[in-house]
Amino acid sequence: MASRTITRRVRGIPTSDGAGVKLTRVIGQPMLDSLDPFLLLDEFGSDSATDYIAGFPDHPHRGFETVTYMLDGRMRHRDNHGNSGLLESGSVQWMTAGRGIVHSEMPEQEHGLMRGFQLWVNLAAKDKMTDPRYQDIAPEKIPTAEPASGVKVRVVAGEAFGVRGPVDGIAIEPVYLDIALEPGAQLTVPLPEGHSAFAYVFEGDAAHVGADVLGLRELGVLSKGGAVELAVPVDAKAARVLLVAGRPLNESVARYGPFVMNTPEQIVQAMQDYQSGRF
Repeated sequence: MASRTITRRVRGIPTSDGAGVKLTRVIGQPMLDSLDPFLLLDEFGSDSATDYIAGFPDHPHRGFETVTYMLDGRMRHRDNHGNSGLLESGSVQWMTAGRGIVHSEMPEQEHGLMRGFQLWVNLAAKDKMTDPRYQDIAPEKIPTAEPASGVKVRVVAGEAFGVRGPVDGIAIEPVYLDIALEPGAQLTVPLPEGHSAFAYVFEGDAAHVGADVLGLRELGVLSKGGAVELAVPVDAKAARVLLVAGRPLNESVARYGPFVMNTPEQIVQAMQDYQSGRF
């Protein structure tokens, strides 16, 4: 089975969301509108409280899933169903919005570094109106594999190197890996053959993906195939790579703000349901 290669390179664009939180949008922008089944990837990171303190007040979602991976900082989640949870450094929340939810994500800190990612994952048409649910994963529940010298892999979802991540029951059969590579390290990462996949370098200067070099804060869309070959040269800085894959849905997509459905008529219905308090 052929190793995957980079077919497209994308750099994020600065934007803001919520009540003015500064973000870098990597997927969900003009250069990469989506990568089925992934709809959006935001990276946030700042040690200036003015960049994040206003947080994400109450807002709705329908028809997809949000995945928040906190690298540093503390954020409190609350919703209109009475649920509450704390996202802290190293934790993950996989939220299935389904038929509808209104929630907030607000910082529980007034200074210091807040850093992480939010990924939006589409739901199949048959699952869009499912009941909302959460998987809040504490840092100590995310296993780490050390498959090669100078390599550590946090396995959030899927299976890698004999380790299974704690997120379960997700229809796209995701693989979500946080891979740290020391100088001189090499790693072959098996991925399901038909899955869409991307790699994103978020620490260090660069990482080798096959014969290509992926720079810091550069996303590489990967070809279909099997494994991904990652490496960091001996004379380079240590690198950290987000590697994510999922089974494509191959369905029509209609999206408007926080609503992602299959037809424009379903978007109109979502707006009416939200405005009528039926979420």
